[in-house]
Amino acid sequence: MTFMLDSGPRGAPARLLLAHGAGANVESPFMTAIAQLLSDRGLWVTRFEFPYMSARREGGARRPPPRAEALTAPYADLVRDVCADLRKGQSLAIGGKSLGGRVASMIADDAFAAGQISALVCLGYPFHPPGKPDSLRTAHLTALKCPALIVQGERDPFGTQKEVEEMTLSSTISFCWMGDGDHDFGPRGASGFTRKGNLASAADAVAAFLLDPERLR
Repeated sequence: MTFMLDSGPRGAPARLLLAHGAGANVESPFMTAIAQLLSDRGLWVTRFEFPYMSARREGGARRPPPRAEALTAPYADLVRDVCADLRKGQSLAIGGKSLGGRVASMIADDAFAAGQISALVCLGYPFHPPGKPDSLRTAHLTALKCPALIVQGERDPFGTQKEVEEMTLSSTISFCWMGDGDHDFGPRGASGFTRKGNLASAADAVAAFLLDPERLR
């Protein structure tokens, strides 16, 4: 059974379905903080766990996560279920942290074409494994049709701002860069930025993106 947590107003004009990263569940400090910040900005946020993570919660063995391709079906199934639960006039966006955002991006175009979702939100997209900049995970992002927002730390080891700006990606993708941020948007002490400030900025960007009147029509 998939473990889920809801926060924010159920009657919000937009609902955001968020999956976790590879190693931390939906109650991690990052996921808890961003869900609260997004809820405070008027979004209905639903955090959920992939089957392998829910199995750990139920006492199962702590195995490595499956390949991203193996997680697309459970995400797509949940999107269909959530669509049936939407309020009249309420839009749905999908996304997640790191691996969760990558999986969401892999099903986004099909869900968008089917009229199930309005947008994609990735928080710290894993463009490549750390230290392996040539092992890109971007082939499907070059022709993405679904409107997307990627919130990324400027010095994220999974894809720095300098690296990403040199990539060929779809024009439907917008970026919001977290000052001196790492994969969890945390900056270095002398940078002048703070983790709290970066998380708030990330939430501001996501809320503005999803609550855009043009998107809600």
